[in-house]
Amino acid sequence: MIKQITIIGVGLIGGSFALALKKAGYPGKIVGTGRREESLQKALDLGVIDEYYLNMEQAVKKAELVLLAVPMSAMRTTLATIKNHLQPHAIVTDAGSSKVSFIRDAEQVFNDLTHVVPGHPIAGREKSGVSASLDNLFKGRRVILTPTEGSAELAVHSVTSLWEMTGAVVEIMAPEYHDQMLAATSHLPHVLAYSVVNTLADKYQADEIFRYGAGGFRDFTRIASGDPVMWRDICLANQGAILEILDAYQRNLCDIQTMIQNSDGEGLYKAFANSKKVRDHGCESDL
Repeated sequence: MIKQITIIGVGLIGGSFALALKKAGYPGKIVGTGRREESLQKALDLGVIDEYYLNMEQAVKKAELVLLAVPMSAMRTTLATIKNHLQPHAIVTDAGSSKVSFIRDAEQVFNDLTHVVPGHPIAGREKSGVSASLDNLFKGRRVILTPTEGSAELAVHSVTSLWEMTGAVVEIMAPEYHDQMLAATSHLPHVLAYSVVNTLADKYQADEIFRYGAGGFRDFTRIASGDPVMWRDICLANQGAILEILDAYQRNLCDIQTMIQNSDGEGLYKAFANSKKVRDHGCESDL
């Protein structure tokens, strides 16, 4: 059993990871570190962590596993900061939404990636910060690990075991495929939600938009309340895959626009019926 876990960035994901482990009976110590003492003190007061350090180097000194739950743009500098202060066999993992960029950052910092296990929990909320943490956030949700060729089997097993303690379902995936899949299923919807809200905000008053918006509008745009810093970094870190799926989406949207312009009811019906069929089947398969 890993005796000490250090979480760098005790926000929604890092905090929920800690709470879920505590709920599952994790007997070790959970240490937090980050930039803002106010947030770390709140995490301590809420029982999310057992102690904290503002000094990141001190926080990882005795850690057997370090979880980076920081924005993608901060990954490389964070890895560089802790590099010379880790125990020889300390495992480093992350919760970032882009795996190729994280692996690239890790390769720039470490001589080898034996104890590096990239990961990504497919879970979240529109709220952020440690106060939004939930001890069941990962229950039944997928966590994708994308080990490199150099990742030690024992390190992968240790990270897998901890995530399974949180109630998550762990899957192993190639980093490139992860980035393509998440660009399509997570990053694209978030970009669209932000775009729709901005489009309407440019045309109407905000209170009008939500006064007359029905449940479907609120459901669709809910994710536009996500952390702007996090989603800015994700778009830049997974730029290639996101641009590729955006191109495909724009082509499809242009097709629908043309159908509307041409009063092509049959074409619209076929497009909408196919979407319904695909979504209904996908939801049934996921039960």
